[in-house]
Amino acid sequence: MTAAQVLTFGGVVALGAISPGPDFAVVMRRSVLAGRAHGMATAVGVAAGVFAWAIAAATGVAALVAVSAVAFTVIKLAGAGYLLYLGVKALRSALRSRDLRPDPNTGPAAGPGLLAAFRDGLLCNALNPKAAMFFVALLPQFLPTDAGLVPLLTLSMIAVVITAAWFLTVANLVAAARRVLARPAMRRCIDGISGTALIGLGVRLAFTTAR
Repeated sequence: MTAAQVLTFGGVVALGAISPGPDFAVVMRRSVLAGRAHGMATAVGVAAGVFAWAIAAATGVAALVAVSAVAFTVIKLAGAGYLLYLGVKALRSALRSRDLRPDPNTGPAAGPGLLAAFRDGLLCNALNPKAAMFFVALLPQFLPTDAGLVPLLTLSMIAVVITAAWFLTVANLVAAARRVLARPAMRRCIDGISGTALIGLGVRLAFTTAR
């Protein structure tokens, strides 16, 4: 595996990470509602999901998901259902006319809130079979058929680091502007936009095909 291959792999992963999707919506909403720590916990969860799919792709598990209609459909529907759940929750928050205080489950000082933020990021990515298809198509181009553990872990960690760096940056930038973004009117707007986007992405995922 040459330096050029590593750089090319990193570039493709970076393009995939910065493409708008459910991961971005979830990280942004958590950062606005609960602050920097929760946004960063969500970003770490997304990166953990990427690591899981990278390992799954390299070991053949993701390929099985991509070609198995049953496995693909189960993961697809679970992921779509979770996105719809997050989207409806955001829309309900946006439609509240009163009591715009922070959600007790995502409060800045709540330990369980950090775990919930991590869970949202992890499940948002891990329940997305499109991530499996991405890595199934990508990794074989950079890993020889007789690749050992070191090249596998190297590429997996590159994917994790790039993904984590991007979403941690998003979380910190959004948190820095939280004073403005967390105002009631702006918060309702963000909840409405992110909720609508998550529902749309969930519906789109539900109708995604493996081929």
